[in-house]
Amino acid sequence: MTIATKTSEVTPSTPPDGPSLFQRMVVRPEIGALLGAALVFVFFSIITDRFLSPLGIATWLDDSSTLGIMAVAVALLMIGGEFDLSAGVMTASTALVTALLAVHAGWNVWLALLVSLLFALTVGAFNGWLVMRTGLPSFIVTLGTFLALQGLNLGVTRLVTGTVQVSGIRGADGYNSAGWVFASTLDIGDTHLQASVVWWVVLTAIAALVLVRTKFGNWIFAVGGALPSARAVGVPADRTKILLFMTTAFAGWVVGSCGILRFSSVQANQGVGLELHYIIAAVVGGCLLTGGFGSAIGAAIGALIFGMARQGIVFAGWDSDWFMLFLGVLLLAAVLVNNIFKKRAERVRR
Repeated sequence: MTIATKTSEVTPSTPPDGPSLFQRMVVRPEIGALLGAALVFVFFSIITDRFLSPLGIATWLDDSSTLGIMAVAVALLMIGGEFDLSAGVMTASTALVTALLAVHAGWNVWLALLVSLLFALTVGAFNGWLVMRTGLPSFIVTLGTFLALQGLNLGVTRLVTGTVQVSGIRGADGYNSAGWVFASTLDIGDTHLQASVVWWVVLTAIAALVLVRTKFGNWIFAVGGALPSARAVGVPADRTKILLFMTTAFAGWVVGSCGILRFSSVQANQGVGLELHYIIAAVVGGCLLTGGFGSAIGAAIGALIFGMARQGIVFAGWDSDWFMLFLGVLLLAAVLVNNIFKKRAERVRR
C-alpha cells in the first residue's frame, strides 16, 4: 500500500508588492538623525521661547550652516572610506590666502578667491594622491597636512602682518560683489538668514543627488565598502578618492570665504579642532567609521542637531560646558544606532 503525502509550498515572508514602509525607512541612514533632530527641536521649543523666535531660528541655522557645509563633504569622504583631519584648518588657510592677497598685495577680491580655491584644491589633491600612492592611512597623512598648514598659517601671517590676524578686506577692490555672494543676508519674513545657510542647502542638495543618482555616487559607496572588489570591477578608485579629498578642500574654501567676507578678519589658528566636529556630525547623520554607508542629507541633519543644541543651551541659560556632554552622548548613541540600521538594511536588501 502506497501512502501519498502532500507537500506544502513555503511562501516568502516579503510581501509580493515589495518591502513595507518600515523596511524602506530602515535602509535610509539619515532616519536616526532625523528622529534625533525632531527630539532636540521639540525639547528646546518647549523649554525656551527664544528658540522659535525669528532671531533664534536665524541664530541656530547660522551656527549649523558652516558646520553643515563641511560635514556634508566630510560625509562623502567617510562613505568613501577615508578621513580628512586637515578640514578644519583648511577653512583658516583659504581665508588667510584670500585676505593676504586682497589686503596686503592689493589684489581684486575675486582674483584672491580664485587663487585660494586653487590652493585648496591642490592641497586636497595632494592628500588624496599621497594616500593612494603610499597606502598610508588617511588619518596619518591628513594629520601631517593639518600640522603643516597650521604652522604655515601662523608663520606666514606673523611674517607679513607682525600679528596672527589679517583684517581690512572690506576696503579691497571687488569686496562688495564678493560679499554679496558669500556674506549677504536673505530675508524671509522677520528671519534674516546668512548666505552660508543658502550655500549649505544648495551644496547638500547637490551632494545628495550626486551620491544617489550618479555613477560617481556608486563609485563612492564601492570604494568605501570594498576597495579591492571595486577595483576588480573597474571602478577608478584612485581618481574617486582624490576627488573626494578635493571636495572637502573645496568645502573648506567655501566656509573660509564666507567667514573672511562676513567678519572681514581671520585668525591664523581659526578652525583648529573643528575637524572632529565635522566627523561627529557626519556620524550622527548616519555615516559609519568603516566606510561604505552614510548620507549627505544625514550629515546636514547632524550639523543641524549641533546648531540647535548649542544655541538652545545658550537660550535656556545653561552652562555651555553641558554641550560637550551632549556631544559625547550623541556620538555614542549615533554609533550604536548606525550599526543597528546598517544590519537591518542588509537584511532587507537580501
